[in-house]
Amino acid sequence: MLCFLGTLPSLLDIEPDRGIFYIYPMNLKTVTIENVRWPVALLASGLWGMPQAGLVFAEELEERVSFNHDIRPIMSDTCFQCHGPDKNAREADLRLDSIEGATRDLGGYAAIVPGDPDESELVWRILTDDDSERMPPVEHPRKLTDGEKELFRKWVEQGAEYEAHWAFIPPERSALPAERDSSWERNPIDAFIFSKLKQKKLTPSPEADRESLIRRVTLDLTGLPPTLEEIDAFLEDRSPDAYEKVVDRLLASPRYGERMVWEWLDAARYADSNGYQNDDERGMWPWRDWAVDALNSNMPFDQFTIEQLAGDLLPQASQDQKLATAFLRNHMINGEGGRLAEENRIDYLVDQTDTVSTIWMGLTMGCARCHDHKYDPVSQREYYQLMAFFDKTEVTGKGRNPQTAPILDLTTEVHDRRVEELEAAKKIAADRLDAVERVLFPREEGALAIESEKAKSITNGTIQGILKQPVIERRPEPLTEIIAVYSETEPEYVQATLDYIDAYKDLDVYSNLRPIVMIMEDSVERDTHILENGLYDQPREKVITGFPSALNGGEEETGDFNRLDLAEWLMSEANPLTARVTVNRYWQQFFGRGILEQVENFGVQSKPPVHEALLDWLAVEFRENNWNVKEIHKLIVTSATYRQSSRVSSELIKRDPQNELLARGPRFRMPSWMIRDQALALGGLLNEDRGGPPVMPYQPEGIWKEASFGFIEYEQGSGEDLYRRSLYTFWRRIVGPPIFFDATPRQVCEVKSKRTNTPLHALTTLNDVTFAEAARGLAERVLTEFKGGDSKRLQTAFRMTTARAPSKTEQRTLSTALDKYRSYFRKDRDASAGESKRNDRLDPVEHAAWATVGLMLLNLDEAITKE
Repeated sequence: MLCFLGTLPSLLDIEPDRGIFYIYPMNLKTVTIENVRWPVALLASGLWGMPQAGLVFAEELEERVSFNHDIRPIMSDTCFQCHGPDKNAREADLRLDSIEGATRDLGGYAAIVPGDPDESELVWRILTDDDSERMPPVEHPRKLTDGEKELFRKWVEQGAEYEAHWAFIPPERSALPAERDSSWERNPIDAFIFSKLKQKKLTPSPEADRESLIRRVTLDLTGLPPTLEEIDAFLEDRSPDAYEKVVDRLLASPRYGERMVWEWLDAARYADSNGYQNDDERGMWPWRDWAVDALNSNMPFDQFTIEQLAGDLLPQASQDQKLATAFLRNHMINGEGGRLAEENRIDYLVDQTDTVSTIWMGLTMGCARCHDHKYDPVSQREYYQLMAFFDKTEVTGKGRNPQTAPILDLTTEVHDRRVEELEAAKKIAADRLDAVERVLFPREEGALAIESEKAKSITNGTIQGILKQPVIERRPEPLTEIIAVYSETEPEYVQATLDYIDAYKDLDVYSNLRPIVMIMEDSVERDTHILENGLYDQPREKVITGFPSALNGGEEETGDFNRLDLAEWLMSEANPLTARVTVNRYWQQFFGRGILEQVENFGVQSKPPVHEALLDWLAVEFRENNWNVKEIHKLIVTSATYRQSSRVSSELIKRDPQNELLARGPRFRMPSWMIRDQALALGGLLNEDRGGPPVMPYQPEGIWKEASFGFIEYEQGSGEDLYRRSLYTFWRRIVGPPIFFDATPRQVCEVKSKRTNTPLHALTTLNDVTFAEAARGLAERVLTEFKGGDSKRLQTAFRMTTARAPSKTEQRTLSTALDKYRSYFRKDRDASAGESKRNDRLDPVEHAAWATVGLMLLNLDEAITKE
């Protein structure tokens, strides 16, 4: 298929019949479309009429109604807000999330009488036509369908059996299903998938072609495309374990950790600045490098967890183990005027609590900050008991210092010498500004500028405040007022001020980006209190550390615990969530969605997964295999389920639009960072140096300045820094790298993958200098590394981009486009882009034409999509 990004198939996770999209340079002509045949289901539903959620099956309702799968999801949407766990919000003294509450005597009647729907008030309220009596109330946004009403009636008739929420029961390794297909199955994952497909009268898709397979797994495990040599080697290797050997090679690559760390950085809210209005830079990047190294060395996930939550508390903790705890200090730091230190400190604790509960428990525990959780059995008290684990590190909340103690100083003599140089440069600039200012505001030696007679007549309050300070102590932000006021009358004063601002920023940025890393350290005894409505200045009763009883076998357990106890509890066999939540995120990385789609919420508002038994089996396998991350990844990518073709029929789209049943392979648009890295690799530009401070690649002008009210300007890097992997790009919280159009802002913990599809993304990949330069590099590689005429070179360029050879129609389209581009660029047009030097030995017209073909290839739907 040859078509451009931004098309419907990329969004819907389907592969249409192949068609051709033409595009012409500089928008000289309108786009024409030939031979595009959309699946009938798409045409019938209309462009925006695709099913949004759920599966469409013809099967009748199962005989036995399940509370977990059928009733609880409806109650969670319609009942629990008023009749759920939160006692403070409970109405009519009725609790429906437990059998005891639902069946209690309400004065001669009960909401539920098991086995007797006619005597059950709940059933009557659901079925009545009286608007004043019906539940949910008329004003409630969610209305019950006739089918849902019948589910309730039938469930009560069958005995109204309540079940513990499936995710709060420790997972068990169930026996593999009896329905098997040994000719298709490659590992136990496939047994579960095949059994479910058989139940739904579906069959798995055939295995993807070998070109698609090696491209898919190489992108998934390294974030970079396979080379032609790697593709050819796999195609030529016909041994039974050829694919497994590829997987083993990729798992051993140092690129593996750089790819796998991306989702962890999003969850860990890692960034290179504090956030908020001032958004000062910070030097937490050594922790990022620690995480990459831990993944590459296949650190067991339990150790990975323990070191990040409590590495400092381990016996004879090493420097790396202390560094790992920087994970908890990745939160934003607020230095805005008017903020109170205690308010900030509580916000940091809330962030740590919410981050840990999201990553390891998959719960929206933050909902219990102000009151008992309205849906899940988590009390406000339990929320603050969890917060108490993090309340023993001496963080005051004062200021906006991104090197707030406790810290781990990893600076070297090289760093110190550079600071000395920048401090000297700042002093020189300050002395020069002071000399200019003494002429403008004459005064006695040692006096401040504000003491000058001339200065006393100034009415501008900001400038008065500036002149009250010694020059060397002035921050740059207020100095913009001097530039505004004196730009016309005192150019020397303005220039000296600008020089001082530049020197100040150079020192400030470098100082903050030095490897002085904030870490955890239990060093204080501090009382933790429940906060009324979550407000920092309204403490109620004191709490001590403890574990949520719903995840602790129903037992309330509190005591003098520390973060190491918490980490070990999270990784214990009795904890029902950690293993499930983690393997579900891994599944999302490879398939685009989790087995449980709501990867961030395993609570009662989540819809039970279609493949619940598989999720539990994987969770137990992961835990019992010593939390071996690479092994669980290998298990997933070597399964027949993963290796299926992503081609899809209109019937399958109709029955399973979101691929919940997994009757086909994954197909979705790659994340923006991977699209960039792929372009750099194909263009021969990629700099694979690993680790170190963040770099500043290409970025449109003015974005930082506008977001910071003119205080922060982007200073683009140069040379090889422009072509580092996206992982190392500087991440400013108030405005993330614009080339990463689907990335999280890294302000709070996020674990749900984002995938959007708007024309703005096409504007980036078609116009950004990174892609234009990569296309030029791709053209240079094709023209210098490969022999043959246009036909062979076009085939090679297409294979480099997609891993497969073009069809005859695609070859003809590419050839036609190349001829058009040659004709266009003969009119003395320039196709230069970026800072890398163009190969002067190549004919400019020929190079420009091939570069435009390269840009076309980099923007194919197939190129930016993982088939």
